[in-house]
Amino acid sequence: MAELVKDKESIAASNSEGEVEHSRTFVDARTEQELLHGIRKEVEAGRLPPNVAAGMEVLYQNYRNAVFQSGDPRADETVLSNMAVALDRVLLDVEAPYDFAPYHKALREPFDYYMFGQNYIRPLIDFTNSYVGNVPIFYEIEEKLKQGHNVVLISNHQSEADPAVIALSLERTNPHIAENMTYVAGDRVLTDPLCKPFSMGRNLICVYSKKHMDDVPDLAEMKRKANTRSLKEMALLLRGGSQMIWIAPSGGRDRPDTHTGEWNPAPFDSSAVDNIRRLAEHSGPPVHVYPLALLCHDIMPPPPRVEKEIGEKRVVSFHGTGLSVAPEISIREVGATYKNSEEVCHHCYFHTTVIFTSF
Repeated sequence: MAELVKDKESIAASNSEGEVEHSRTFVDARTEQELLHGIRKEVEAGRLPPNVAAGMEVLYQNYRNAVFQSGDPRADETVLSNMAVALDRVLLDVEAPYDFAPYHKALREPFDYYMFGQNYIRPLIDFTNSYVGNVPIFYEIEEKLKQGHNVVLISNHQSEADPAVIALSLERTNPHIAENMTYVAGDRVLTDPLCKPFSMGRNLICVYSKKHMDDVPDLAEMKRKANTRSLKEMALLLRGGSQMIWIAPSGGRDRPDTHTGEWNPAPFDSSAVDNIRRLAEHSGPPVHVYPLALLCHDIMPPPPRVEKEIGEKRVVSFHGTGLSVAPEISIREVGATYKNSEEVCHHCYFHTTVIFTSF
């Protein structure tokens, strides 16, 4: 409970240190009824769009049901406290929208968005039925970072909660990795009102997903230029050394097979893997590449199909998770051995699939 209280204290401190003044409807709520009434109150006041308000209500109900699945005797306190802070942060961003730079550094003060995300996702994970594999390799990774080397994790992508699940899985054994990883993030988690506050607490390289590049044809060229700027930012980070970057070359989340219902990693985009190879070749400090496999789709599964519109319905549940890393692969040698980027992609995808299916 102490961690939950800190979030509200952080809000009070941030309001006194220059953060935009906004309604305290949610952080002052003492009951579920007050919290839900507050959503309707903000709509009536014209401070909250009805579509965002509807999403907030659905998220509250789903989050409440998920946390109560855990059997925690203080679940009601956890839900009220965490959702009060979450709804407050959503409202703040609606009133004063935050714009992400190509390279976004996690916002830790005056409000600590990183810990907010950790505290929010933590009650959704069944740690007694979760798994972290190959922990010695994570220690190996930490040593390389201390030496000034760079590390790139080539991973599958399961849900919007992936960064928090990874950090929570490693916060006891590898806290440096948990807090300092940089994630390559698609524009949807940077624009959706219900997702933005969680994204603000992570180090991000912000890109436009190829899957949505041509959703609005008039914006396609702007998106391509923005992605070029983001690649330059990543190159600068790698040249500085001691960077750890997570990338999902699929460009989107894993989805179950429509016929069997089984989950498998989404196919990797070879050009995304090839970009990493080229950045590694010109980074200066060594770049070490490790395949990473993540299993957490039940925490916050994606819609069955890729959607063009922003504002998907959030389904949330209490569930165990899995995380594992494979031994390093030499992407420079891979690039020299195989004839084209398709074969490089297949090599990386194979390693991720093997550890994913071993959970």
